[in-house]
Amino acid sequence: MNLKLPFLFLLSLLSLSNVSAQYTEMINTNRPGGSQGAFSVGTNVIQVETGFSYGKEKHELLKTETNAWAIDYSVRYGFWKERLEVSVMGEFQSNNLTNNRFSPPDNKNKESNFKSNTVGAKYLIYDPYRKRELEGPNLYSWKANNKTQWADLIPAISVYAGANFDFTNIDTPNPFVPEAESSISPKLVLATQNNFIGGWVFVTNIIVDRVTTDFPTYGYIVTLTHATNRWFSVFLENQGFKSDFYSDQLLRGGAAALINPNLQVDFSLTYSLKDTPSRLYGRAGLAYRFDMHNKDEYLEDKEIKEEKKKEEKSKKDEREDELELEDEGEK
Repeated sequence: MNLKLPFLFLLSLLSLSNVSAQYTEMINTNRPGGSQGAFSVGTNVIQVETGFSYGKEKHELLKTETNAWAIDYSVRYGFWKERLEVSVMGEFQSNNLTNNRFSPPDNKNKESNFKSNTVGAKYLIYDPYRKRELEGPNLYSWKANNKTQWADLIPAISVYAGANFDFTNIDTPNPFVPEAESSISPKLVLATQNNFIGGWVFVTNIIVDRVTTDFPTYGYIVTLTHATNRWFSVFLENQGFKSDFYSDQLLRGGAAALINPNLQVDFSLTYSLKDTPSRLYGRAGLAYRFDMHNKDEYLEDKEIKEEKKKEEKSKKDEREDELELEDEGEK
């Protein structure tokens, strides 16, 4: 699996400065895909996202078949700054494994444990859309405001840092984690997000995971979402990751629908491009937002602040000139 292209793609887009996050009137989730968007949920917002998966894995070399179900969860909370959120994310999976190397097949192998448990924080470090809102639309050209421009290629950028809590021991090993004993290891994600005209959203994640263990993982996720209207969206996603413990290429696709501004339901399918093992899963889920947001906070970048200072200084100078002229006229 070649991971160079996603890295090169992101490096060509990077440009950093200090700006603000954005709170949205309708729920904005990371579901139903596996990537993280660049934006936070907003201050004083608690968002719960969860799903149930059921599927089958088949390993051609080991001659095994696995029927599995899983529950994933995410609790996100925005506080202090609008561009900051903390989260707890994880997944629990149960496998029923059949070994076809025996006759009759051995189907009494069951294993259940947490695949992941991660506590972390995400911080938006660049938001090009806020600056465009402050600059306002082009009042002389409808066409200029409704076509894709070069500036649209500059994404919002955020960074995520978290800690994995893996639970296992030698007596009852966890089949989903590489370590023989329970451990804590870091997870880092660079997330970018482009919001294009016409309801298209393009998200990329570059992931560095468990680098302090004997089995570090490096990967990427690329997600393209299209909102067909205000209440319904579809998505396609490609995820790749590489590790000495487990490597794979996954394709996902599905749809999400808003029931109301704070509730979303979704459905998706995941398919693996390899056969060691092959994977096919269906997933249904929902996300709900407890919205206690009461104040929008805009932390403008240095360039916008400088422009405002110049405007204020210019107005002040003009006012002083007017007062001087008035004084001379009275004399």
